[in-house]
Amino acid sequence: MKFISNLKKKGIWKTIAKYLAFSFLGGCFLVLALLVYYTWDLPQPEKFTETPFIQSTKIYDSTGKVLLYDIYGEEKREIVSFDKISDNLKHAVLSAEDSRFYQHGGIDMEGIFRAILIDLKLQSKSQGGSTITQQLIRSVYLTNQKSIARKIREIVLSIELEGKYSKDQIFDWYLNEIPFGENAYGSEAASQTYFNKPASDLSLAQAATLTALIPAPSFYSPYGPNKAELFKRKNIILEKMQKLGYITDKQLQDAKNEKITFSESTSPIKAPDFVMYVKKYLDNKYGEDYLREKGLRVYTTLNYDIQQYAEQVIKDADAHNKSKGANNVAMVVLNPKTGGILALIGSKDYFSKSYPDGCDEKGPGNCLFDPKYDVATMGTRQPGSSFKPFVYATAFKKGYTADTILWDVKTEFNPNCDPNGDATVDQNGNNCYNPQDADGKYRGPVTVRTALDFSLNIPSVKLLYLSGIKDVLKTTKDFGITTLTDTSNYGLSLVLGGGDVNLLEMTSAYGVFATEGNYIPPVSILKITDSDGNILEQNNEQPTKVLDTQIARQINNILSDNNARAGLFGANSPLYLPGYQVAAKTGTTQNMVDGWTMGYIPSAVVGVWTGNNDSSPTHDEGIGIASPMWNKVMQKLVTTNSVENFTAPDPITNKSPVLLGQLPKDDTHTILYYVDKNNPTGSQPQDPTTDSQYFMWQTGINNWLISNQKTNIIPVTNPNPQTPVIISPGD
Repeated sequence: MKFISNLKKKGIWKTIAKYLAFSFLGGCFLVLALLVYYTWDLPQPEKFTETPFIQSTKIYDSTGKVLLYDIYGEEKREIVSFDKISDNLKHAVLSAEDSRFYQHGGIDMEGIFRAILIDLKLQSKSQGGSTITQQLIRSVYLTNQKSIARKIREIVLSIELEGKYSKDQIFDWYLNEIPFGENAYGSEAASQTYFNKPASDLSLAQAATLTALIPAPSFYSPYGPNKAELFKRKNIILEKMQKLGYITDKQLQDAKNEKITFSESTSPIKAPDFVMYVKKYLDNKYGEDYLREKGLRVYTTLNYDIQQYAEQVIKDADAHNKSKGANNVAMVVLNPKTGGILALIGSKDYFSKSYPDGCDEKGPGNCLFDPKYDVATMGTRQPGSSFKPFVYATAFKKGYTADTILWDVKTEFNPNCDPNGDATVDQNGNNCYNPQDADGKYRGPVTVRTALDFSLNIPSVKLLYLSGIKDVLKTTKDFGITTLTDTSNYGLSLVLGGGDVNLLEMTSAYGVFATEGNYIPPVSILKITDSDGNILEQNNEQPTKVLDTQIARQINNILSDNNARAGLFGANSPLYLPGYQVAAKTGTTQNMVDGWTMGYIPSAVVGVWTGNNDSSPTHDEGIGIASPMWNKVMQKLVTTNSVENFTAPDPITNKSPVLLGQLPKDDTHTILYYVDKNNPTGSQPQDPTTDSQYFMWQTGINNWLISNQKTNIIPVTNPNPQTPVIISPGD
């Protein structure tokens, strides 16, 4: 029996071994079949000095007739021998891209595993494992598209190339082939493009700088907004060179301290900030290699006539703006009905130099003027009072109306502070909050309409409190503003521009009012086709209803009322266009750091920001700097579009008398006496005297009445025992 059992066991093991052998052979056959499938039509890895056939991607305006930019058009390349390339550049490239190039056989398994371990440790995908040979193969024959097929083809060609040619030959081809940006291919063209010198004469710092461009030439471009990142990567490469023994400690420090001066960019480009905004999208979606090879045709929304006009308006205003301390301007013009960006200017002159000298090397935000930092799409700035319409729209959603009465009187909003508004901090060290109007006046009872027309701060803060910060942020999010994310830190100053916003998103958000409540995201591309005219993608954005039509009409009616606005700005201010109905709102931040003018007609919205890149103060408000430029561009728009007035809102009759401003004669109560802030259209609050804000607001009213020798003072008692203050008619 034991003998039979042993025979059975041997039979089982033979069967298992047979299956394992078949599985192994099947696996080998499958791998071989995959290799044949993916590599049967591979090109021969030869003749790398021949320029590959390239169809450049072209970006057009909305007509398809004005070429704004030719991506990789007019390719620059000059082949030079290996000995005509600086050792500084060779060592920099080896240090940064493939330090084991002369040890591996085309595929660096050690480097791949090291990259994986670092990525796992950092929880990111920042480390690359591609060798110089792989990069060369990918640059010439393949693309950056991530797929198993491409990776297999890349590996096979890399191994085959290493088997046929010497390391120096492969490195030579690499240095003469790879793109460095600005349409420069190969080290010689790159050296001439960026430094006006041959590749043989590159200094150590210049070589490290060119090497820093290799992973992402567009992102690290010295003519773009990420110059500081370029220099940071340059220093990292120099440190690697020192660690690998290519340079000494002294050479490292000297190279880090060397001032890098770049040649002027020669790439022809129209509407540069808009083009770079579009190109960023294209780079992210298609990749630079694809754009270089496939000859895409990109048809944008840009109206080049409006773009040129806006650029000239900004140029003409520069001397005036600088005299007011404003060294930069950004402007956006869009069609609110389609979301199409008609003009976009991120800085007053893309082609000029930043100042003061050397400020751009310290990173964004260190210059009075930085030509390559696109404030319109990348910047976030405080909007000042131009934020107020979003608060008023939210209040109207709650049930308040343009006729609701609020008191413009000195008011303290921190219930732990002196209710008279004379303190700066409470007993806990927290800031008191008693904002003033821009002119320092107190007007007593005013309607919501007057408060917005006169841009009064105190009633606006009260309206934010009544609307609720959370609900206002919900409104702005619905309107497409994505930058107000620090929700826990926003207070009542939000209505005065206490949160950072983006000019493009602000302009688009104002478009919701222009379209009577419809939101459509900013659109820059109409369609993209391949070189044969086949459509790859096409704009199909559809509007979303985010605001009630009647509320939008109420906002339009207030912001376009020049007669009401005249009390603050005068009858012929830059916000007035005779014969046309135009809505507008200005904004100025504290210390006049930022000046804004936002305005619209039903078919166009214009947003203008003025200030300094380093956030240093200007010497005038938005009405004095931004508004004149806004006015000139808006004049062109109203005269080139069909006249279209705003529709008047329907009369409001189904609200309580308090919300309609129909208060008893000589009434001096704060609105909190009559309404529950969480349900203003509901019943009167049962006991408003227990509300600390009621006490603070009524105290402000009483103080104003006393100072103006008025009667009807309402006795109030402080519900907060920490600050026991009583104001009565006898005080």
